[in-house]
Amino acid sequence: MYRSKEHFRATYENLNPRFSFCGKSIEELREWQSQFRPKVEKALGLKNLETDLRSHVPKAIHQQSIDMVSYIREKWIITVEPTVPLPFYLLRPKDQSRPVPLVITPHGHNHPDMYVGITYSEEEQKHLVEGERDIAIQAVNQGYLVIAPETRAFGSTRTPEDVALGVGSSCRTQLMHGLLAGRTPIGERVWDMKLLIDWAIKNLDIDSDRIAMTGNSGGGTVTLYSAACDERISVAMPGSYFSTFKDTIGTIKHCDCNYVPGILRLGEMYDVAGLIAPRPFLAIAGNLDPIFPIESVKFAFRKLKETYQVVGYGDNCQLFVGDGGHRYYKEEAWPFVANHFSSTNHILHD
Repeated sequence: MYRSKEHFRATYENLNPRFSFCGKSIEELREWQSQFRPKVEKALGLKNLETDLRSHVPKAIHQQSIDMVSYIREKWIITVEPTVPLPFYLLRPKDQSRPVPLVITPHGHNHPDMYVGITYSEEEQKHLVEGERDIAIQAVNQGYLVIAPETRAFGSTRTPEDVALGVGSSCRTQLMHGLLAGRTPIGERVWDMKLLIDWAIKNLDIDSDRIAMTGNSGGGTVTLYSAACDERISVAMPGSYFSTFKDTIGTIKHCDCNYVPGILRLGEMYDVAGLIAPRPFLAIAGNLDPIFPIESVKFAFRKLKETYQVVGYGDNCQLFVGDGGHRYYKEEAWPFVANHFSSTNHILHD
């Protein structure tokens, strides 16, 4: 009798990942990263994006400003590709008189406005409050400048057919068309984050040495891969995502946008996260999360912690487990950011 789960598990176990980290020094870490990072970027389709869009010059258009009492909320659109206008919110602290850190908050499988506190029903408002999902507002209240982007294949970047049907995302369509062109949804979303950082450094009064990214679920996915590929992100805090590929998206049904062709031939999720080391990394998880089981989270964290420890930065790798399910947990997030943005603890890129 064919048993699909046994078959898939056996397929994974037969693989021998090329880039499992086994170094013992910061120099060996840097060398490993220099070899592994381009392979991840290629698997994501980022190399193809760079080639296809080498002549593209993004344009950002300001649409709206609203005084939210303690901060200013602006609505913008940036052309991440000539054919892709991507909306984002920009939250500005009031009376900003000096460069401040930037926090980018990519969202997951909910509507793009929730992270800035906008909901459209009592049910959504309850979902926001119970899951602490107003992440962009949390960040601006810390005094940071915040970009809350629309995740591609959600909101206005869904297909017209999905919009007409009221479907929340066009992730499957994005995946299928992307595969034909050597792209992936994650790769396109990482590309979008890169262009937003480029734009922010050029146009906003930010401290470009202090850029953090955090989001929950799909936003955690974008956070992890973006920080792995873009060293300008100095603090990474993926929520309700960091675990292992084998025990989560390789075992439990997830959205099509999670899958990267051949990633397990390169390494596990903790290996991809190792590309962030020794920059500060906080994994945020729920003890009762049904789709990212906590034992898988803890195993992946132990493996990643070893990487940080052998290069002398063990304190920069932390795990916070909230007493609940698949949601964001802000309790340790902002103290972690503040600690690593301080002048005594911050790692400057070399």
